[in-house]
Amino acid sequence: MIAESTSGNLPRVLIIDDEVAIRKFLRTVLSSEEFLLYEAENAHTGLSLTAAVRPDVILLDLGLPDLDGLEVIKRIRDWSQVPIIVLSVREREEDKIAALDAGADDYLTKPFGVGELLARIRAAMRRLQQELPEPVFISDDLEVNLELRRVMVKGKDVQLTPTEYDLLKLLVSQAGKVLTHRHILNKIWGPSHLEQPHVLRVNISNLRRKIELDPAQPLHITTELGVGYRLV
Repeated sequence: MIAESTSGNLPRVLIIDDEVAIRKFLRTVLSSEEFLLYEAENAHTGLSLTAAVRPDVILLDLGLPDLDGLEVIKRIRDWSQVPIIVLSVREREEDKIAALDAGADDYLTKPFGVGELLARIRAAMRRLQQELPEPVFISDDLEVNLELRRVMVKGKDVQLTPTEYDLLKLLVSQAGKVLTHRHILNKIWGPSHLEQPHVLRVNISNLRRKIELDPAQPLHITTELGVGYRLV
């Protein structure tokens, strides 16, 4: 089902949710922001629409009547890297981690604020447009030059250990996206360290001391409590 807009030049958002009220709410909110909307009331329709319309962002409920949302994420990830934002009443940390590990880009617990939803969608759109990271990442006073392996804060060079740099580079490569503890541990230290979150905490703490103006209130590397970290 196509909702509201008919312009093919607008960003395409696919809503996969079996709740009529939620789809209506999202339709109202997103139509005013000039998105081309598609709706699916179950997983199989959502999977078909994903292949047919190639959305720019998917808003996915986990509690679908015909297939669990985690399975939907896995099936989409078999062939597509389209940003997936989970919208779910499941609020346990374990549920969030499972969705992110399955391949979701972000997770919002219902009920959520309109402003936060739009911000997450915009961030997902930016990631889609920057699939290949730019050689230079700039965020406020932080500058990371991936080609030169150079990190600067307020124009001054920052000396990082090889591990700290690899950790920052991983966060930069997926800026705006929540990376779970296990994902980071696997990428930086390998599968033998998946059950050693303290290793990650120590290195994040060291990295924050070097790139944050106030490590106790970080602006660049934010914590998703019990889930992971995000570079903003």
